[in-house]
Amino acid sequence: VKETDNSYEVDIDLPGFKKDEIEAKLENGYLTISAAKGLDKEEKEEKDGKYIRKERYSGAMSRSFYVGDELKQEDIKAKYEDGILKLSVPKKEQKKVETTKHIAIEG
Repeated sequence: VKETDNSYEVDIDLPGFKKDEIEAKLENGYLTISAAKGLDKEEKEEKDGKYIRKERYSGAMSRSFYVGDELKQEDIKAKYEDGILKLSVPKKEQKKVETTKHIAIEG
């Protein structure tokens, strides 16, 4: 997570995942990124041999970040490229602190 002047930039490594295996959702002020992958069952045996051993990751992951209740889904930008999910989450506007106001005392 990297902070810039106007936003937080989040880079999440998801090598081997396809875009449609990744989900980003905003609920109750939490941005949740989840990804799930199973082994491809449609892979067919090669005519010239069969696999003795295959090692591939399969499983699911999930990570949540609190981003505040004020953000809307359309405020958050997401891009998936080269196995990296890049999120841009705008900072909420800081509430301006009122300057000191003096109260006149009668008497």
